[in-house]
Amino acid sequence: MQEITPAEVEALDGPVILDVREPHELEQARIEGAIHIPLGELVARVDELPRDTTVYTLCHVGGRSAQATVYLESIGVDAVNISGGILEWYRQGLPVELGSTP
Repeated sequence: MQEITPAEVEALDGPVILDVREPHELEQARIEGAIHIPLGELVARVDELPRDTTVYTLCHVGGRSAQATVYLESIGVDAVNISGGILEWYRQGLPVELGSTP
């Protein structure tokens, strides 16, 4: 499984970020433009993801997104886990939206 740091993802031009956290977690912090599919719904909703580009997976600290990455790789999606999740993203001072979802 490949991993990438939050800063490396943020430096990319238009990365596709898949957030696999639960809806209530998005109320605390989220990344603008990320695709939200909770891990428990990923198998049923995988067709919502692009197949022609790398998908960068994210959760709270990296465990669930690692599971998502392994699954996506197993079905042929180029997927990379964002190490440390949104917690590390926030710690590195990268942009997040805080508060309730729009």
